[in-house]
Amino acid sequence: MTTGLTEHVRHMIRADFDVEDLEAPRRNVLVFHGVGGIGKSTLSRKIEASLANSKHRPVQWESSSHPEERTLPVRIDLARAAGMNFERVILTIRLAVATLGRPMPAFDLALRRYWEHNHPGEPIEDYLRRGGLLSRFSAAAALPQQMESALSDVAQALLLPGTVGNALGHGAGALIKALRERHQSVRALAGCSRLADLLEAEPDLDALSFYPHLLAWDLAQIPAAKSALPVILLDTFEDTGDRTNRDFERLLQRIVWLMPNAFFVVTGRNRLQWAETSLEGQLDWTGPNAWPGLVPETAHAGSGASGRQILIGDFSPEDCEEYLARRLNRDGQPVIDEPIRRIIAERSHGLPLYLDLSVMRYLELRRIGSQPQVADFEHDFPVLIARTLRDLTSEERHVLRSVSLLSSFSVPLATQAAGMQHDAPALRLTQRPFIRESPSGVWPFHVHDLIRAAIRHADDGSDDRWSEQDWQRAAQRAFHALEAQWRQNLRRDRAFLVGCLQQGLLLARDFDLDLGWLADAAFQYVGDSIWEPLVLPAADTASARSVRTAADALVETLSAIARRQHEHRERTVSRLAAVLASGLLPDGLLELPAYYQAKAQRDLGLTHDSRQGMQRVASAGGRLASAARRGLAHLSRVSGDFPATVEAAGSLGWAGRHHRVLGDVWWVQGDMERAAAAYLAARSDAEEHGVVGETAVAQAHLAFAVSFVDPLRADDELDLADRLLSPLSLRSNEMTARIATLVRDAGFAPDLPDRAAVQLAEIGVSGISYATAKLQLALCFHHAVLDAQDNLAAGIARLRELTQNGYYAYYVEIAHFMGDLPLPPNTVRARWIDGERQTRRRWRNLVATRRNHLGTAH
Repeated sequence: MTTGLTEHVRHMIRADFDVEDLEAPRRNVLVFHGVGGIGKSTLSRKIEASLANSKHRPVQWESSSHPEERTLPVRIDLARAAGMNFERVILTIRLAVATLGRPMPAFDLALRRYWEHNHPGEPIEDYLRRGGLLSRFSAAAALPQQMESALSDVAQALLLPGTVGNALGHGAGALIKALRERHQSVRALAGCSRLADLLEAEPDLDALSFYPHLLAWDLAQIPAAKSALPVILLDTFEDTGDRTNRDFERLLQRIVWLMPNAFFVVTGRNRLQWAETSLEGQLDWTGPNAWPGLVPETAHAGSGASGRQILIGDFSPEDCEEYLARRLNRDGQPVIDEPIRRIIAERSHGLPLYLDLSVMRYLELRRIGSQPQVADFEHDFPVLIARTLRDLTSEERHVLRSVSLLSSFSVPLATQAAGMQHDAPALRLTQRPFIRESPSGVWPFHVHDLIRAAIRHADDGSDDRWSEQDWQRAAQRAFHALEAQWRQNLRRDRAFLVGCLQQGLLLARDFDLDLGWLADAAFQYVGDSIWEPLVLPAADTASARSVRTAADALVETLSAIARRQHEHRERTVSRLAAVLASGLLPDGLLELPAYYQAKAQRDLGLTHDSRQGMQRVASAGGRLASAARRGLAHLSRVSGDFPATVEAAGSLGWAGRHHRVLGDVWWVQGDMERAAAAYLAARSDAEEHGVVGETAVAQAHLAFAVSFVDPLRADDELDLADRLLSPLSLRSNEMTARIATLVRDAGFAPDLPDRAAVQLAEIGVSGISYATAKLQLALCFHHAVLDAQDNLAAGIARLRELTQNGYYAYYVEIAHFMGDLPLPPNTVRARWIDGERQTRRRWRNLVATRRNHLGTAH
């Protein structure tokens, strides 16, 4: 850290250093990375404290050559739990700079324009106070005054009344013109070559991400004697997103690149990949020329690494392979073949000891004249158990073996699983270095993956080793301990339910246990209508592992139900049919695959098969009988028998989601106000019962209905739907919300057909046939509003083709109503609640109302 900071300062004082140079390589970042729970956040906090005050610096750390009073350390926790977004990152950096006691005029002008555009009517000091930022920085209260000072100076220079506030008002054009013409009046800002461009740009998040360039320029204008070096510590960097979505990472990288006169310390689980050319296109600046200090280097855990990436704790998989490649090397080439390096890295879970033991095994095999093969390294080392157990008391060893059956645990759960009456052994165990802590999980502790695997599977030569019967009894204890914890979860916490299911299912499957409480937990899982996947290692390879037990069958059932949001519905039907054919599930659980198979069949348009399945479930009178009756009501609706659907809804009650069923009837009648009221009642019911998934479903449908009649209100309803759906996995309802955006924009957006085509491709992947027809109906509304008769005719023809099996055939009628077209003689007629004439009038009125909005009524 000290070395990196010194090198950075030395680079900044060179004569050729230019803060506005966007092409020069960047060496202003230092990375500490390693596995979770090894103290990276503690290290980040310690660095911040030691830079702020040398008395907090550990004695073994070298003192910084940069004066303490001229260093501005600021730590930013990027953990999802911290609620940090990009706006807050930018504001945090600006607040840290506020301690210098002077405006940052270029940056502050741009930030003020951004703020008033994106937070109209909200003073920045209110936002800072509400977000807790004012209390964090002693100079934070001065920021608004510093910004006003910069604005007032510009207003005075341009002879404008007041300040350049109020969205920079008429002063924005004057300022930009003065900057471009390099007027003497704005000479203090004219040297910032990109200020005018950034002030002209749309003040959105993308523009905000380039404002750090202005802040860097402002800092560079401060006389050397009064300047300060910002040291920005970005902690928990792994929470910026996964490696398939780098949007937030791209924004953060811009800050680092655009502020070459600041020093960045990144801590996270993974090394930064910015020096890899393969990321070109995903990030703005990539490759070894851009980030020479981030070129991957091999380093031992806990030791200093060459370059600017330092691995602490366990190795990452990439580092494991690189270590093995360099550990045995001849003439610059790895001795260990790549497939063997890969299997060793996978089995090591990053533990350096395992890597060294594997290297010794490789050399031993070579010594005896054997050519090492991949199978030789699918191997557990008993020495790992010996080293793990040698310092433990007998009680601690007993607890360790018990919790090795669990992927994570708490002290009470460990004590119960071990069958002990006191917590002391479990408490002592959690203090051992091979026990990792993740406070954000359902249970905070877990055994290091490699140690856990070794204890479970390696030959145990210790005197108190367990027999197969001991392991079976331990599995029963752990299973019942999970049941006790789940039944005590009176708040019905979803994460806790999923955690209990994951661990309980694995135990039941691995040790052939009776399902017991897992049946009740499974029904709670589906009842919440939240389809996050259950992380069950063997369940992902169900095709390779036969379904042999009731636990296997339940795992496959829940996996198919959850995965249907991401798989084609034909795949769902096939998987659930196989479960039913296996005959392994007990009677009380058979309705689970039967109902969701029927539901998937309905989505595929297999109405006959779906009706048979729903009738069987409803007749059985089990826990899903109400849901099956709702399914039968839906089938009446999709066949166009609306009076029968309304009659059926009267007996469904909350369990059958009667309000939502009615909303589904009213909107197709063109009665959007009545539909919206029904969906609103459905949402209220769901909120009252605490069912988050159903709340989101009702809101998505409410947004759809409102989109026909009130595009402005639809914005708010769609925004709420997006916020409710985003943490869930409700694919079909996400489609409903996205189709609602097309309805909202019908007539207004010329690119609407292109957007519809993109959505159509995404729908095709899911196999949800009704969504295709619903989207086509939205397109017909668009064409009817524009009076595009040829396009409307083509849309109706496509609808007729999509609904030729009678499934949602009444969409064809609705499309004719929209265009005030006569129905062809062979059209299948629906049973409308108020008759065909009244329904036609309502749909035609919706089109006319939208035309009035557009000013195209005729």
